[in-house]
Amino acid sequence: MRRKHYPPEYKRRLVELVRAGRTIMDVAHEFKLAESTIYRWLHQARVDGGEREGLSTDEKAELARLRREVAQLREEKEILKKFAAWSAQEANWNPRKRSNS
Repeated sequence: MRRKHYPPEYKRRLVELVRAGRTIMDVAHEFKLAESTIYRWLHQARVDGGEREGLSTDEKAELARLRREVAQLREEKEILKKFAAWSAQEANWNPRKRSNS
């Protein structure tokens, strides 16, 4: 199942509600979200704020970008390897000469 993405400002506002004293259960019920979602947002806000250890939101985004880039580079490398092998094979190809006999 794919996660639904919410705008950062929306997440920030709900985290602020919890920090202001509202319970996670109340906020989850009012905004029709799973409690685990709000717990996750709260945890990430603490990491981003330096209150907890872990990867910040920016670091996670950079990691995802770098992983996509590595996957693309690996794919390009495989294509180039196949082209190089094909090119070498073509360079060594000699058509048979027909004899006129």
